[in-house]
Amino acid sequence: MDKDKVTGLVLISVLFLVYMFFFAPEPPQETIPPAQTTTAVQEGAPQNTAAAQAEQLPDSVRQAQLNQRWGEFAAGMQGEAREVVLENEVVRVALNTQGATPSSVLLKEYTTYNHEPLYLLEEGNAQFSLEANTNRGTLNLYDLYYNAETRTTDAGQQVVFSLSLANGGQVQHIYTLPADSYQLQYEFKTSGLSNNLESQALSYRWQQRYRNLERELEDSRQRSTIKYYTAGEDFEELDKNVSDKEEAQIEEAVKWVGFNHRFFTTAIIADKAFTGGYVAAEVPAGDTTFLKHSDIRMQLPDSAALAGGQFTYFFGPNNYYLLNDVADGFGRNVDLGYFILRPINKWLIIPVFHFLEQFIDNYGIIILLLVIFIKMLLFPLTYKSYIGMAKMRVLKPQIDELKEKHGDDPMKMQQEQMKLYSQLGINPISGCIPMLLQMPILFAMFYFFPNSIELRQESFLWAEDLSTYDSVLQLPFSIPAYGDHVSLFTLLMTLSTILYTYRNQQMSAAVQGPMKTLSYLMPVTFLFFLNSFPAALTYYYFVSNIVTFGQQDLIKRFVNDDKVMQIIERNRLKNKDKKKGGFQARLEQALRASQEAQKNKETAAKPVKKSKK
Repeated sequence: MDKDKVTGLVLISVLFLVYMFFFAPEPPQETIPPAQTTTAVQEGAPQNTAAAQAEQLPDSVRQAQLNQRWGEFAAGMQGEAREVVLENEVVRVALNTQGATPSSVLLKEYTTYNHEPLYLLEEGNAQFSLEANTNRGTLNLYDLYYNAETRTTDAGQQVVFSLSLANGGQVQHIYTLPADSYQLQYEFKTSGLSNNLESQALSYRWQQRYRNLERELEDSRQRSTIKYYTAGEDFEELDKNVSDKEEAQIEEAVKWVGFNHRFFTTAIIADKAFTGGYVAAEVPAGDTTFLKHSDIRMQLPDSAALAGGQFTYFFGPNNYYLLNDVADGFGRNVDLGYFILRPINKWLIIPVFHFLEQFIDNYGIIILLLVIFIKMLLFPLTYKSYIGMAKMRVLKPQIDELKEKHGDDPMKMQQEQMKLYSQLGINPISGCIPMLLQMPILFAMFYFFPNSIELRQESFLWAEDLSTYDSVLQLPFSIPAYGDHVSLFTLLMTLSTILYTYRNQQMSAAVQGPMKTLSYLMPVTFLFFLNSFPAALTYYYFVSNIVTFGQQDLIKRFVNDDKVMQIIERNRLKNKDKKKGGFQARLEQALRASQEAQKNKETAAKPVKKSKK
């Protein structure tokens, strides 16, 4: 090795020794290990910071380190995790002395689609935190260990989780479960914390992974999201149809917030509204077990750390009348449609459905009776629609005469046709208007049946579950926009709708030309669109078509073409000297103006002949 290389190596060695002596980082100081937990946490679930596994140390050393780090709160940093159960006729709630929070919630009267026990909250899939800013750092009160005492009170079963502080203060979490109720009342109390707090505000957080409980994962995902209700009485929800993550920052006070499954709700209701917060719902990519992951963060009112707070947890079914009694706006967890459709479901469909439910336990029969009731209610509109179409049918010969006479002049033809209608007192769209007035009720059913928990796992005929599609044939392949199964009620509904369209076209002369063919497009579209919808909905539409056929045949028995013609002739005599109404006059004026404009346009388009000199 030459002299230059030796010199270089010596210099590099000297620089390295200087760096290690003057600039090397100090070795890490020994940190205080958190308390050892005895609760196993499922892989992938949120982890508790103060409950992480730690290396074994002598009790005296551990206690000294905890006292040094957490002071008055050191007594809650270690202990034994033990399950405490509150139970009534409908729900079983398990809580844990480590954290004093619910660890699992079982609904006794319901099962999953696979008939397994239905848990709205499972151990290892949820984490709660209630953080306070103390002079020793951020402390999660749900990380601490508590002593539990169970009681039986007039209000129901009760468990009190208590932690006594070294300075004589105390932290308590009190849960009460009334008999035959899905509401878990929760109150926390504190004392002796004033000298330990940097801020009197508390931050609440609820993270959970929600398991799929129904037959169709994607359908359940599209009907599940986070919903909340503000102090200003505004109902809000995150977009259900996102494919990844939806979130919202809430700047106003919130009365309640929760995660809404298709048929179930988990929520927390504040006695004194939260001052704001943040919510997020995320679809786990590639996961076929869980619907969504939710993250709810709420800010408690100032002074909550000193005054405590009162809340109510709700873990239960989306029964409209049940939810309405829980809190203001809580019934909105049942999706009844847009503002136009919601009153129909709220004041008509639901009351009738639940009235029938008191006397009949077969939901297929209940739906049949609901159809008959709605059809009787709408019979005056059905009658007017039939008469309107019958008038157009008996007038067809006269309309054909006008076409032969003015076939080359469409504007003149239209004008003469409107004149004839005016003389006979006929509204050409009289057959359509009653049908349009019935549409809101038909559309309201699109929200009522898919969201009615009463139909969940109820069978009828070949349908095993009226809340989902009735598959009678599983296809070995999937058809785009249709699916991989054949729903028999959807097929029957489609065939009956095609027959209904055909009968209407035979009764009316209003639909002519290509429109006669296009009118069959809607039933075929519904065949694809409704194939995966609940059997209750397609069964309702099928029965509705059958009842309509019966109504039309009944009307036809008493109102034949001769009687319709007599009505038209009476109108002709009555309108003979009658002055045209404002609408009719304006309509004819508009037609004349249109005709005049068309003539002017044709005149302007003709070439101007040049005169010969």
